[in-house]
Amino acid sequence: MHESPSVAIFGHKQDTGNYETALERMRIPHFTTTDPAEADHATHLLLPGGGDITPAFFGQTDHGSLHVDTVLDILQLKALSRFVEKSKPVLGICKGLQIINVHFGGDLFQDLVTAGSHKWVGRDQFHHVYHCSLGRRDFFYQLYGMSILVNSAHHQAVNHLGNDLLPVCRATDSVIEGLIHRSLPILAVQWHPERLPDEGGKSLFSYFLSLR
Repeated sequence: MHESPSVAIFGHKQDTGNYETALERMRIPHFTTTDPAEADHATHLLLPGGGDITPAFFGQTDHGSLHVDTVLDILQLKALSRFVEKSKPVLGICKGLQIINVHFGGDLFQDLVTAGSHKWVGRDQFHHVYHCSLGRRDFFYQLYGMSILVNSAHHQAVNHLGNDLLPVCRATDSVIEGLIHRSLPILAVQWHPERLPDEGGKSLFSYFLSLR
């Protein structure tokens, strides 16, 4: 018998209200924490959006990163490591996708040439993302088919992919917008399902909760 799912949202309480609201609407048990040991009590880990990752963690100097919180980066990477060790499900959203990529040895574009069509402009921007995997078993194809209109609020993105990570969708400028791990129950998206205006976000959270 599987343990009832619960989600640890790993971030500062003042920044995670949208994620909490989305899970509450779906009646998914959850709590918010910045303590990796406390996060261990959850069955699922949600790494939310936020500022940019400390560039030194992926072998670069700072040339365009904004709102860096090095202490939070360290704690998020530690929590992710603990979930990876136990093969427990993880969902990364926006910065969370980038944390996952860095954890597995990848790096980032610190300021996209095409950031103008992706970044926060006092509101989300919207653009389509397209399935880019050769298979059809990944979460993106199962939930959305070949494409979906998503919201966007980022200026950084994956450059070199981390070990055993696979892209499943891209924007028209080739920015990786979704990825999975080759063997672990880890998935991530560059957009914000917690505030999508339709059912696209709800279906992603439901899929995440189905992972064991």
